[in-house]
Amino acid sequence: MDEVSVHVEAEINPTESEEKVKRAVENVFGSIPVETKPLHKGNLLVAEAAGTEALSKLYNLLRRERIRDAARKTLFEGLDGKTVSFCLNKQVAYAGHISFSKDTAESSLGPLRVKMRCENPRMLIGWLTSKDV
Repeated sequence: MDEVSVHVEAEINPTESEEKVKRAVENVFGSIPVETKPLHKGNLLVAEAAGTEALSKLYNLLRRERIRDAARKTLFEGLDGKTVSFCLNKQVAYAGHISFSKDTAESSLGPLRVKMRCENPRMLIGWLTSKDV
């Protein structure tokens, strides 16, 4: 599979722990480099990585949670050119699980916003959601 870049953003609200938001990202994407940028209210956590190894934890979670069909549908809905965008529930990710969400309204704390970019995103979605295991 060709080179994949992964970009994750999450707002850190003033009432939230930065460490807990980092943990939510790490629970889904592993040890991915993160940085925090100030916002008008709170901060923005930004994490970026390259390669499918950055997606191996997500790959395994989709199998453990048995939600590959739902994931495939959601990922294809977020397909735009060479980019696949989707949101994950931040609180569920902190608990070590996966729950796809809409950009707003489903979680009062806001979602983890994920963008994956590669030359062949359909192949990437196929790999993430395949039933070969």
